[in-house]
Amino acid sequence: MLMLSHFKGHAMAGFGGALKNMSIGVASRDGKAWIHSWGNTTEPDKLWDYVENQDAFLESMAEACEGVIDYFKPENMAYINVANRLSIDCDCDSNPHEPEMADIGIFASADPVAVDQCCYDQIINSTDKGKTSLVNRMHEKHAIHTVERAHELGLGNREYEIINVD
Repeated sequence: MLMLSHFKGHAMAGFGGALKNMSIGVASRDGKAWIHSWGNTTEPDKLWDYVENQDAFLESMAEACEGVIDYFKPENMAYINVANRLSIDCDCDSNPHEPEMADIGIFASADPVAVDQCCYDQIINSTDKGKTSLVNRMHEKHAIHTVERAHELGLGNREYEIINVD
């Protein structure tokens, strides 16, 4: 499986990258409800009754990734995050906020935790003054927690090396 993600902000997850797209993107309609409700319902009409526990939602996404990786096997997966048109909103938003931050590049890895951690770090450590809204969204939603949980589950490593390819 090639997980091609548009890395940018997200209203619920804080940011969307390889882990969010693997969990939510691969899930069925009922599976999406299960993830969003952190295991309380598979009924999409009832999932909104469970949105108050942000960390449980983020952990549920990481746990869903574990199922996807177990099914496809790590050696059969690769991840690409395209970090351009960096907005606080996801492409799934019907009226997304316009980008405020410059593009930072394309990142690829065989490790979904490392590629999301790398993109997160690149934004946090950027000198781009337009990053403020996106950084605030990621912090407000505790977005890095999905990466933390995925690492705890053994889905990848938060340490990485950037190798530039020109």
